[in-house]
Amino acid sequence: MARARSPNRDKAYKMWKDSGGEMKLKDIADKLGVSASQIRKWKNEDEWEKGLNPNSNVTNAKGNVTKQKQQKERTPKQDVIEADESEELTEKQRLFCLYYVKTFNATQSAIKAGYAADSAHVEGSRLLRNAKVSAHVRNLKATLTGEIFLEALDVLKKYVAIAFADITDFVTFGQKEREVMGMFGPVVDKEGNPVTEIVNYVDFKDSSMVDGTIITEVKQGKDGISVKLADKMKALDKLSLYFDLFPDQFKRQIEQERLQIEKERLEVYRQQNAPSKANKATENWVDSLHQIAARRRKLKEGGGNE
Repeated sequence: MARARSPNRDKAYKMWKDSGGEMKLKDIADKLGVSASQIRKWKNEDEWEKGLNPNSNVTNAKGNVTKQKQQKERTPKQDVIEADESEELTEKQRLFCLYYVKTFNATQSAIKAGYAADSAHVEGSRLLRNAKVSAHVRNLKATLTGEIFLEALDVLKKYVAIAFADITDFVTFGQKEREVMGMFGPVVDKEGNPVTEIVNYVDFKDSSMVDGTIITEVKQGKDGISVKLADKMKALDKLSLYFDLFPDQFKRQIEQERLQIEKERLEVYRQQNAPSKANKATENWVDSLHQIAARRRKLKEGGGNE
């Protein structure tokens, strides 16, 4: 057998309606001796908003779909509102604040918050003049602005990391002595001592030691393993959009980095197009890395031009 309808359910609705929707659900719950969540449940199930603002219901099919969509969109917002710190505002006032910081249209925000459409313009202006409402709007705007600013700042920091990435952050290179290997093992001299030679080497650092977000590709080719970093020039182009916001020292650093990239590209091009034997080309390439790294360290330490 179905459970009898609680008489407090109708009493709660009457109290809320008589207040013009301004009475807080918590106050209604206290007067009736029930929980605020129970009042909230009755309000949603019985659609109190429709009873308070009958003109908002449109009888045609399109209007009904729109109303249902608005109701679905409003439900999660109401959950957020109940957790809002601004307990001194009514539910409709908090709804108005949330819609207003999104659209900055007081009239439409008032309508979406449940105020009558024919008086929404007046209600919107009145709400914005309310000290508590306007303070809550300012707090919401500050929160949203801070979140957007932090997200943009994170993106900007990543562009900075890409633009100023150093090859020595990802590989180590230099020269080392090793034994000369022949067809039958190590080569020895007349006295039986192993013959050694000085060779160039390039070693990749362990993945746990580098910033993997700057690496776009790691692949094994016929010439060995290669690592591709994010496009430094593209990152510099992005940073140039914010050029006027940076301090002068950072501006100079951006320009120096851009110039350095162009010089490195030219030097690599010359090395690749210079006629030489395969082993000589490899030595030249490693030597070029040495020279580039040395100049970059000098540039960073001196903070000036080459």
